[in-house]
Amino acid sequence: MSMGKVWFVGAGPGDPDLITVKGRDLIAGADAILFAGSLVSQAATCWAPAHCEIRDSRGMTLEQIIRWLIGHGREHRQVVRLQTGDPSLYGALIEMVQPLDAAGIEIGIVPGVSSAFAAAAAGVESLTLPEITQTVIFSRIEGRTPMPAGESLAELASHHSTLCLFLSITLLDKLQEGLLAAGWAEDAPVLVVQKAGWPGEERIVRGPLMEIRERCQAARITNQAMIIASPALGARGWPGLKKSRLYDKGFSHRFRQAKG
Repeated sequence: MSMGKVWFVGAGPGDPDLITVKGRDLIAGADAILFAGSLVSQAATCWAPAHCEIRDSRGMTLEQIIRWLIGHGREHRQVVRLQTGDPSLYGALIEMVQPLDAAGIEIGIVPGVSSAFAAAAAGVESLTLPEITQTVIFSRIEGRTPMPAGESLAELASHHSTLCLFLSITLLDKLQEGLLAAGWAEDAPVLVVQKAGWPGEERIVRGPLMEIRERCQAARITNQAMIIASPALGARGWPGLKKSRLYDKGFSHRFRQAKG
């Protein structure tokens, strides 16, 4: 039996223009598209050809999704599973790939722009700064799904680097508890961006650690939000910013010799 190929495409954070060119081209050539409608704007399917079958997976179980992908992968040449952000981050990728492997269906993956980067862009923030933090941790706060040993919020926060927290907007009390336990100050800056990159729907809330929960509640932000806690937040307004040595005239590298 001739098999098609199932592509897992990162749709990006919500703005259809933030999908990659490769992802857009795969949509334009797709015979069938299954998109995660609870998180992906249907506008991302606007490049699909007229004959393409398009289905929203928001009400489907994992088993139903797998049956759909296998069935269409056997029937069509090009199938797209359109996922939010990047498929490799909280995308249930491997549990979908394994049954496709077992069915002998070829798969491909196209990376996408993560909401962590879209949130930083929305807030005009840098996740890393020289001599402030050079590390970014992608994680989530423990809720119904337990965290692996050594990955509690307090343990991760003890590094005092940038934290990008997914799937955690309803757990801001635990954010406060975990960061305080790790030695963060009560006035440590926190940025929350809901629907980063969604045209007309993006909302930004800023505040100190001990006020961010109340500010998000007042703004009625209860879903689809990225939380960023970082010692680099707010650097846009710092008068004494330490600059990267890469562009320093006194710093040599293989493209430029130091002067002075």
